[in-house]
Amino acid sequence: MARITEDKIADEVVKFLSSRISKEATTKQIKDHIRANVPLSDEDRAQSTTRDGEEMWEQQVRNIVSHRKTPGNAICDGYLSRPSKGKLRVTPKGEKRTS
Repeated sequence: MARITEDKIADEVVKFLSSRISKEATTKQIKDHIRANVPLSDEDRAQSTTRDGEEMWEQQVRNIVSHRKTPGNAICDGYLSRPSKGKLRVTPKGEKRTS
């Protein structure tokens, strides 16, 4: 199985948040959801080379916020927002993307 892409991680975050009544979750809740529901390869589960104590896929979750000003990113493109530090929220545009 190949590594999961940042786009697929972001798509999973959009879907997960769309299913929640509050439409938002903490980074920990998002990671817990992905860990339990998304097939991850051995490469995804490898230790991040830039963040101690994180697997590669966890770094990709954090990259949603880190790369928020980059076109193609779920926040930059308007699918997610960052209502407060450590939280993500799906936008109406993001909810439409999942339907």
